[in-house]
Amino acid sequence: MRRRHFHDLPAQARQAIADKTGPIRTARTAEAGRNSGIAAFIDTDDGPLFVKGIPTDHPQAPAQRREAAIAPHLPRACPRLHWHLETAGWDLLGYEVIHGRHADYAPSSPDFPLVAAAIQELQETTAPRDIAIKTADDRWASYAPPGTADLFAGDTLLHTDLAPHNVLIDDRAHIIDWAWPTRGAAWIDPAILILRLLEAGHTLTSADGFARRFPSWRSAPVHAVQAFAAANAAAWAEIANVDDAPWKTAMACHADTFNVYVHTVPQREA
Repeated sequence: MRRRHFHDLPAQARQAIADKTGPIRTARTAEAGRNSGIAAFIDTDDGPLFVKGIPTDHPQAPAQRREAAIAPHLPRACPRLHWHLETAGWDLLGYEVIHGRHADYAPSSPDFPLVAAAIQELQETTAPRDIAIKTADDRWASYAPPGTADLFAGDTLLHTDLAPHNVLIDDRAHIIDWAWPTRGAAWIDPAILILRLLEAGHTLTSADGFARRFPSWRSAPVHAVQAFAAANAAAWAEIANVDDAPWKTAMACHADTFNVYVHTVPQREA
């Protein structure tokens, strides 16, 4: 998506934000991320805010509305959403600013205790029933082996995209960018995280070992994990087939490798 600067917003939209924040002194476009039309740090009399926005008629606008709807239900590991506006053809979110950096998932990274603590907090969060979010069994049903999608069901709130650019580090880890909140089995987020660890250079053994920090992963039924690994590999294969960007092709390869792994290693002990 083409990134625009804060001052490219229509005057009506900028005024609506100022009505929430007070006078805006400066605005600096964020460098990271490309899924928002606007992503900027603004300084106001009451302090800094992070503003992200997308045109209301953009295909990704429903994902941002889901992000706004789920925000009040997120654990402390996630930045606080102060407001959500739809005005002048823009959907806009105003978040607290996290003065941190993106997580480092390299095998020797010191970030892993903080990342594990944030994910464990999320693992203990129940998905709200009053918000229309997808369930894991529905989301991966078309990719799962026949008759296995029900194995993905559960009541845990899942992030489902725990890439390092979706985790900010200061004195703790913060999970950001909730475009795909999902209700399902708690072990699904650790399974998805394993692919990102492979992407960062981990071996299958070390990635699985990190995931085993989470009780949900240690106790996940082997046949359910195998079914999900097959479904996730099929989903990534489809993504890479539609768009052969190198990182998507690499993720499809990691998903296939992990699928082979869970079908060939000895059964995991709880």
